[in-house]
Amino acid sequence: MQKNISLKLLPSEAVDEAIVKEYIAQAEAIQTVAVTGYHILKHSIDARGRQPWINLSLKAFINEPFQNRKSTHYHFQDVNKSERTVIIIGAGPAGLFAALQLIESGIKPILLERGKDVRARRRDLAILNKEGEVNPESNYCFGEGGAGTYSDGKLYTRSSKRGDINRILSLFVQFGAEEQILYEAHPHIGTNKLPHIITAMRKEIIGCGGEFLFEKKVEDFIIKDNVIKGVKTADGNIFEADAVILATGHSARDIFELLAAKKILVEPKPFALGVRVEHPQTLIDSSQYHCEVRGEFLPPAAYSWVQQVNGKGVFSFCMCPGGIIAPAATSPGELVVNGWSPSKRNNPYANSGIVVSVEEKDWQVHKKHGVLAGMFFQQEVEKKAFDAGGGKFVAPAQRLVDFASGKRSSSLPACSYLPGLHSTSLKEVLPPFIYNSLQEGFKQFGKKMKGYFTNDAVVVATESRTSSPVRIPRNAETLQHPQIKNLYPCGEGAGYAGGIVSAAMDGERVAKQVEILLHNH
Repeated sequence: MQKNISLKLLPSEAVDEAIVKEYIAQAEAIQTVAVTGYHILKHSIDARGRQPWINLSLKAFINEPFQNRKSTHYHFQDVNKSERTVIIIGAGPAGLFAALQLIESGIKPILLERGKDVRARRRDLAILNKEGEVNPESNYCFGEGGAGTYSDGKLYTRSSKRGDINRILSLFVQFGAEEQILYEAHPHIGTNKLPHIITAMRKEIIGCGGEFLFEKKVEDFIIKDNVIKGVKTADGNIFEADAVILATGHSARDIFELLAAKKILVEPKPFALGVRVEHPQTLIDSSQYHCEVRGEFLPPAAYSWVQQVNGKGVFSFCMCPGGIIAPAATSPGELVVNGWSPSKRNNPYANSGIVVSVEEKDWQVHKKHGVLAGMFFQQEVEKKAFDAGGGKFVAPAQRLVDFASGKRSSSLPACSYLPGLHSTSLKEVLPPFIYNSLQEGFKQFGKKMKGYFTNDAVVVATESRTSSPVRIPRNAETLQHPQIKNLYPCGEGAGYAGGIVSAAMDGERVAKQVEILLHNH
């Protein structure tokens, strides 16, 4: 007999298979020997009380042989001889999963990635961190795997209605991720492991007959009679196909400008902008787990918060326990910070973006830029941050309490940000409504989370690439652009996703619509 059972255990109990079997037996009023094994279906931590608990949802095998978890395996077709081809611009999660979906349908994808493969990309990141020089085509945002590859690999999403989350997670496991992402409440792969998984996906795509081309920056669209026929890349090559999926990510500003210049419909979209805050991980552990020292069976603690300040949402974003703050700029002279964690989340710091909602009314000073006004607002703040840091991607920073009280910090604590910090007043960097909202937001949250509001924490500017500042519209049913036929905007850059899993699901969703288009013609 197989039976689903829910248990609430101490952290030390939840990792001990023998003890878990004893609790299953108690719950079913049977002998422990009758429990031959179990699968974890869901795993979450409840740290609301003085004692943290582990909530387990299990499938128990009782009085029958235990069976290992059956992993879903997806099979991909050989598309070498396919007469139907689709160009995918961008090899982030939206582009990769769109390619895999197309191959399953017998359609050949041609992926054009402006950046480099994951291995070569790592060398450019090292130069950025150590020497303060950014490659505009190969950085934390651009390159194989997209922004998520070297900025954490969080797989948590609330977008359950957008697609099959379990399928996305199962595909990650098929390409090398650990099975635990299938049942953890907040699954996470880690920046140290994601590159190998992305490489395996690329090899599968190529092995099935798809094309995967690096350093192919798209600089123009080939459009005839309002139908997209192909694209032109910066090296002068022209690629033609039956359809084009645009999956360029939230930082491809040149694509937004190209669309606007060609008078292809683009719409402004709200986003969020703020700072990244770093605390000692031990402080976050102590506060969240209500203890002096985190127990060995508990992971580094995380937090999330949201406040309303003067009609503005102030909230945490992309929280990284045991993580590192990284320079995520895509152009010289602009400073952007992001955060990531390795799979073990074993660094001594915890960082999180703390951002303020930005709406169309907030960027009126840039209204001369039309639909791209939000993008120029975003860019202006990044330039101010770069100048305030003094160059080489040194970041302007303040201690947390000093920031909230408007005081320049006489010194700064140790920090994970490798290019270094420069003490300055962030009032000189951030727009007044963002600066004031953050000040009050920190004070309010400090009353809710013990130890959070401290000068042992440092505020680093600027966290500005939370999402795309534009939306590329598409038909609700066909997902095609309403003005250009056979053009499919997709993922974060088009304004339809917010993270690895939601972008991957959107990529699959768009690819299925492309399949319908091509089968009908």
